[in-house]
Amino acid sequence: MKGIIIIVSALLALTAGKPLESDHEELHLSLNKQLLRSVDIQDNLPNPSVHIALRLSKQHNLAKESEHLNRLKTDFHNDIEKSLKNNELAVGRLALYILALKSSCHDLESLYLAGNDDREPLFTHLKREMEEEKQNIAFSHRPKTNYYQYSLGILALCVSGIRVNAHVTQKLIHAVEHGQIKHGESLCVDTHAMAGMALQCLKDEGTGFKDPEELDKALATIKQRLLDSKRADGHMGNEFSTGLAVQALLAMGSPMNEFATAMEALRADARQGTYHNPMAISQVLPALQQKSYLNLKKKECRSEDGTSKLYTLVLDAITETEVPPSKEKVSLEVEVIKSNGEASLYIIHVPRGSSLFEALSFLQDKQKDFNFSTQESLWGPFLSMVNGEQARQTDRRYWHISTDGTSLNQGIKDYKIDSAQKITFKNTGY
Repeated sequence: MKGIIIIVSALLALTAGKPLESDHEELHLSLNKQLLRSVDIQDNLPNPSVHIALRLSKQHNLAKESEHLNRLKTDFHNDIEKSLKNNELAVGRLALYILALKSSCHDLESLYLAGNDDREPLFTHLKREMEEEKQNIAFSHRPKTNYYQYSLGILALCVSGIRVNAHVTQKLIHAVEHGQIKHGESLCVDTHAMAGMALQCLKDEGTGFKDPEELDKALATIKQRLLDSKRADGHMGNEFSTGLAVQALLAMGSPMNEFATAMEALRADARQGTYHNPMAISQVLPALQQKSYLNLKKKECRSEDGTSKLYTLVLDAITETEVPPSKEKVSLEVEVIKSNGEASLYIIHVPRGSSLFEALSFLQDKQKDFNFSTQESLWGPFLSMVNGEQARQTDRRYWHISTDGTSLNQGIKDYKIDSAQKITFKNTGY
């Protein structure tokens, strides 16, 4: 009897320490509502990644999803055309746009892109850009954009049932095999994740590659690198790459025990409010619901008449409360290191809780010899110029941002200045 009591007590203890499934569902619902609220913000371009996450989710607000799709087909579509007229590659954004349209079962053959001299269907243009990327890899051993966008391009074509040129695939497999997917000397977890989903899609389709054994070897390499990136706290890479890493492992058929701690890390982050950027949530929510971009291959939109409970997601009314800025100020050192090694140092005091963007704006107002500008991205604004010096993707350069020697993994509008620190901006090549 005593043994039975001990066993029962142990089982109760385990049950008490394990979150209920209903707790997970409530967390998913909260993230879903955050995404829905983000689509109402008209100041920014509509985000195709957000649309994909909403469409992959278990619950829906069809009216808001339809409105967002229409904005993608106008505002986002027009922005891609603007890039093309400026002779800029749009591989990643075009791929996400196609995946977003696919998630809503839109007729992809009905949409065209107007460039400088031509008007082409979406797939025709994406395939042509992928050929340009492939040629650039052959010439300079890297894409014009990066392997993340290159992988997205392959994924979008594959998921949509469009045959991928085996030579295009081979360049990605070669990059995986030869360790070319990295950022400086660091492993790119999110790029490996996207490459894994792209190559897994091709394997599932049985087309778009030359050697099945070589493809399997590349997938095994990607999986191992993702697993090796796991930290003691469960994250793979960092808080903002773990969602895609889990998606990739799901897509590649990994057993749950291989990424269970990563799922728990995602849930812990979500409960702590780490994911307030819509782009971050759009990558985390599918992973938490055990979905990946590969689920779009078989996405169906039938029976979406709004009568099912799954299609009646309603946003709660929220009361906006004005949060007064903190009167307490913290010291901030800002160091700028240009490409030639020339360094400048500034010291300012900013209200505690200011975003890095707000701090830089304050510094620009106070110091005549400091200036900066940004460009918009799906993650929010990113630094393009500091003190008159550009760091552009076309030149394969970027402003590396670190605080007290640790690289920032958030955007300048998301990162908050909560304590005295030194932030360094270094013009870096890759």
